[in-house]
Amino acid sequence: MTPFSLFAPAKVNLALHVLGRREDGYHDLDSIVAFANVGDWLTFGPAEAFTVTADGPFAVALPRGADNIIARSWAAAQAIAARRGRTLPPVAVHLEKNLPVASGIGGGSANAAAALKGFLSIAGIEAVDAEVIAAGLSIGADVPVCLTGIACRMQGVGERITPLRNFAPMSAILVNPLVEVSTPAVFRGLALEKGQRFGMPIADERDPAGWRNDLAAPAIALAPVIGEVLDRLASTRGVTRAFMSGSGATCVGLCGRDDVTPDLDPNWWSVRTVVSSLPQPQ
Repeated sequence: MTPFSLFAPAKVNLALHVLGRREDGYHDLDSIVAFANVGDWLTFGPAEAFTVTADGPFAVALPRGADNIIARSWAAAQAIAARRGRTLPPVAVHLEKNLPVASGIGGGSANAAAALKGFLSIAGIEAVDAEVIAAGLSIGADVPVCLTGIACRMQGVGERITPLRNFAPMSAILVNPLVEVSTPAVFRGLALEKGQRFGMPIADERDPAGWRNDLAAPAIALAPVIGEVLDRLASTRGVTRAFMSGSGATCVGLCGRDDVTPDLDPNWWSVRTVVSSLPQPQ
């Protein structure tokens, strides 16, 4: 096989409404999702055995061995290939990890989606069909939307995806105070019983005035610095909206102009980006 690379863009939750907790224990969500033109890169090449290596500013924080989400994608791709009578030879995967880990912008999910696509492509399977989406969901709730890779409305636990047509690109600043926030801990902070309802769904998928992130309050309770980031972004001239993405701790400032300069702690991670439906890497 000829080596090739795939881009794994950051996922941005422009809205994340928690509708309640289901009887199976999962939370029912309603979210607006788009993608940034910053992210990680995965390179695939021939090998004698499956291997994963990594470098980049956040590679040291990655899980090792079978817990690595790329290894889980490899197992899922092997199963799909076997069911379809396809051959998946050993692959060496190298990850350039540019996004903070456990940061609410889907870095791990984007890596899993890119890995699954890459492995299946090597096996001669190009279509992202229902079986591939189901395999992605078994890896993580955000993997299906990252497999789709376009601006969309995501509902349920992440399995119901509706593309948003004519989605206008948005200039933005992503800021993470470099604290890891546990997604399960954030959801536990909502303290919802099974079957308990919580918030209302998105009323208008085109009107940001009604959008919110219901995970922001429990995330700030776990990591108060998130509130400081949001305050600094919101008080910056030219920032039209400041909000947290996913379960945190990455915060987003949408910018109405190019010369927006928020007062940020120099120890925080920050990057200027464009959030769109089909991002082109910077």
